[in-house]
Amino acid sequence: MSKKGWSDLLHLCRGTQSNSQLDALFKLLLTLDEQEQLGTRVELLRALLKGDKTQRQIAEDLQISIAKITRGSNALKTIPKSLRDYLSEEL
Repeated sequence: MSKKGWSDLLHLCRGTQSNSQLDALFKLLLTLDEQEQLGTRVELLRALLKGDKTQRQIAEDLQISIAKITRGSNALKTIPKSLRDYLSEEL
C-alpha cells in the first residue's frame, strides 16, 4: 500500500464538508462490493463492542465467517483504549 496514497485518502476524507460529500467520495473510490464489505465490517465492530451475542450469532446475523469475526475481535484487542471508547460511543 502506498503511504502517500493512504495519507491523501485520509486528507480527502477530513476535508469533506458533509456526509453527502463523503458518501460521493466513497462511491467514486470504492466498488459496490467494497462499500458493502466496509459496511459489514462496521456492523461487526458494533456487534463485538456491544458484546451481547456469541460469535456464531453474529456470523449468522451478518452472514460472514467465524474467521472474519475472530480477525475483527483480535483487531479490537490491538487498538488504543481511546479509539475503543470512541467506537463504543459512536456505534
